[in-house]
Amino acid sequence: MILVDDAGEVYERIDHSPWNGCTLADVVMPFFLFIVGVSIAFAFKRVSKIPDSIRKIIIRTIKLLFWGILLQGGFSHAPNDLSYGVDMKMIRWCGILQRIALAYLVVALIEVLTHKFRPREISSNPFAIFRGYSCQWIGGFVAFSIYMITTFALYVPNWSFVYHNEGDINDGKTFTIECGKRGQLGPACNAVGYVDRAVWGINHIYSQPVWRRSRECTFSSPNYGPLRDDAPSWCLASFDPEGLLSSISAILSTTIGVHYGHVLIHYKVHSERLKHFMIMAIGLLLCGLILHLSNAIPLNKQLYSISYVCFTDGLAGIVLSAFYWLVDVLRIRTPFLLFEWIGLNSMLIFVLGAQGILAAFVNGWYYESTHRTLVYWIQNQVFINVWHSVRLGTLLYVIFAEILFYGVLAGVCHKLGLYWKL
Repeated sequence: MILVDDAGEVYERIDHSPWNGCTLADVVMPFFLFIVGVSIAFAFKRVSKIPDSIRKIIIRTIKLLFWGILLQGGFSHAPNDLSYGVDMKMIRWCGILQRIALAYLVVALIEVLTHKFRPREISSNPFAIFRGYSCQWIGGFVAFSIYMITTFALYVPNWSFVYHNEGDINDGKTFTIECGKRGQLGPACNAVGYVDRAVWGINHIYSQPVWRRSRECTFSSPNYGPLRDDAPSWCLASFDPEGLLSSISAILSTTIGVHYGHVLIHYKVHSERLKHFMIMAIGLLLCGLILHLSNAIPLNKQLYSISYVCFTDGLAGIVLSAFYWLVDVLRIRTPFLLFEWIGLNSMLIFVLGAQGILAAFVNGWYYESTHRTLVYWIQNQVFINVWHSVRLGTLLYVIFAEILFYGVLAGVCHKLGLYWKL
């Protein structure tokens, strides 16, 4: 996430796809949700008291929601803007941690409430593990059904919005989007955006959607740039990539992840685990590609389309298999210690690094100008000016001054026994 957020500004090909498609940035969210599912399987491998487990789940969900709203609701302007605070009329209710909270709540509750029906042993039949955990798959199917029925059956009426951007020529203007349709998967009239506007209100969803980098909106695509003279009015509208309906679809990513966790628990032989991992991953990958290439349901992170779920969770399964083979089978652990340390303190690194809180703190100590800080000096003098390239310098800065730094920081915290747990 740190790589694509900070280096994606100069390497647009790894930044989020403006609409249909899938880039490196687009696999971050489903990878989060997938590994949350894997973790749930181990966290609730044994359930001694159901009320205690439910209480822990609810408390953790509330903590995730709190931090999500605090970090992405508009209160924090880190790292470049040193001000803080948010107009409650414009606060954003959705976000990354809020989506993780919803998926965690649903999947973890199912895992706990159905623990009495779990199989103690799994037969060699490849479908036995699916039957043994049928309740989890039923929950995933319910989420899938709600998403699909709403996406393709909900009527989306015409809607309007007031554009807010101080100093912009369109500031204060009201625009109307003509829809009156069902089953649309384009930016203007999809059910995902309509549900968010109806539930949260147009002023409480993300105001800088990546579709502004699309060809319909700017000639600078896939970069941000001036709006085309003939750009449709929806280019200025708000749209939340972590909205309510798309987050219901995201529950599937965690459901698939918890299945991989069950495989690790029940299958004891490396080859059996890898075989099951790869068969399912390739199946999901192919399913997603077929839906996308046939144009039936394109890959779309903003809508969290079913093809996107299949494709990205297939990739997650392949990546997990690769790390499992390298670390657990071949015992090559040392080169991956950095990842292990970050994983042990993922919340700390997410807040300090991915959300720019530590960089904002350092930027708060500036000399004469807010652009003369230690962070800017390192980025420009140590990397960009040395390599005489903004693109290469920025990439190296992100890798060494951010990712490597936060990895070492997480390692130090691990050695000291310091962990941020929710």
